[in-house]
Amino acid sequence: MGKIPPSFRPAISNSLTRKLPLEPPTSIPHHSPEKTTKKKPPQHPKKPQASGKAEALFKSPDLSSAKKVFNYIVSTTKYSPDLRFHNTLLQSYASISTLNDSISLLHHMIKTQPSFSPDRSTHHVLLSQSCKAPDSSLSAVNQILNLMINNGLKPNQVTTDIAIRSLCEVGRIDHAVELVKELSLKQSPPDNYTFNLLVKNLCKCRTLSTVYSFIDHMKSSFGIKPDLVTYTILIDNVCTSKNLREAMRLVGVLNDSGFKPDCFVYNTIMKGYCMLSKGSEAIEVYKKMKEEGIEPDLVTYNTLIFGLSKSGRVKEAKKYLDILVESGHFPDAVTYTSLMNGMCREGNALGAMVLLEEMERKGCTPNSCTYNTLLHGLCKCRLMEKGMDLYGAMKLAGMKLETASYATLVRALCREGRVAEAYEVFDYAVESKSLTDVAAYSTLEVTLKWLKKAREQGLAV
Repeated sequence: MGKIPPSFRPAISNSLTRKLPLEPPTSIPHHSPEKTTKKKPPQHPKKPQASGKAEALFKSPDLSSAKKVFNYIVSTTKYSPDLRFHNTLLQSYASISTLNDSISLLHHMIKTQPSFSPDRSTHHVLLSQSCKAPDSSLSAVNQILNLMINNGLKPNQVTTDIAIRSLCEVGRIDHAVELVKELSLKQSPPDNYTFNLLVKNLCKCRTLSTVYSFIDHMKSSFGIKPDLVTYTILIDNVCTSKNLREAMRLVGVLNDSGFKPDCFVYNTIMKGYCMLSKGSEAIEVYKKMKEEGIEPDLVTYNTLIFGLSKSGRVKEAKKYLDILVESGHFPDAVTYTSLMNGMCREGNALGAMVLLEEMERKGCTPNSCTYNTLLHGLCKCRLMEKGMDLYGAMKLAGMKLETASYATLVRALCREGRVAEAYEVFDYAVESKSLTDVAAYSTLEVTLKWLKKAREQGLAV
């Protein structure tokens, strides 16, 4: 109980995602081959489709074997191999080989198939491999970039994007920063998507001053200015670290830069205050949104209701539930669960049960979190019969028990001497994979030891 529900807002990474026109489709339909009178030798590799996923066509990283596989596929292919055909083969081999062997296979492809003319996408396969190879420097990356240039292909923004994303995927953040500066000097600066991706990764593992220094350098040296997404990433980062004063300062910087904070930005700050149980500050953010003409969305109200409920201000939270409905939004499971959480914290588990009935009456389906919140609250209030009824409903629905709910239920049952039922709850927790055997047993064992000691002291039946 008390955690910010993950559904309060979408991940920022959605703002950074885009499709690159270089990779083949991620999947292709597979059809059963028609029966033939002659079967193909099992040792031969599967022929690639003209377009499709880069499957494991090469079983061994050995270069000589790879050349033989390539020669066989080309010689038995009924159609003319195109660029994607060659790129797919190269990508498949690059997934298991060393960078130098991949380069050698590319040269073999060119020599064997004079009609094959590698383009940027071909070199990008090798570039991605070079970024993911274990290396204490950027020598392998520069090797591929130089190969591109020698073949008359100047790196572009897609090149920069692939290199930076690949380096970030394997945690080479410092190399990514070094490379993006180097490529920017060579007239291949990152676009906003790539720049923001790097900022987001820097926020995860570097100090705020380092992130600010990088942004300032890219702005002053290459004219790459932070946009609304950049500021949103920064605000989310400082809110997560509970530095709300800096978050509000960034909102001011955002305004001074000509950007208008959107609902997402304010929701992020509001969430930060809610994490600190500062309901009054969250309300001030809400009021500021309204003053600036930004219409709150369902996430805004859910965040505010959660924060107020967590702060012990359930009555105020209910008022915002009414405002939510008046604004044309429909309360969801997060809305009601947040209120139930607050009511259970106040010891009003029966009131939370009434709210559950209202929730269902209005067509909103409770989820596992709703039931776990109520179960926890009922047991805390020692309303065991209602708690067991709710537990039975959860079992019928196949819902999992959260750790806190399970522990509270087991303790409450043992406190009343209902040890057999506690063991039954233990069995369900394990069978439903709510908890691991060790975690479930550890809680039960500790509770039974407490019960034994309490009985010896005459404190339990």
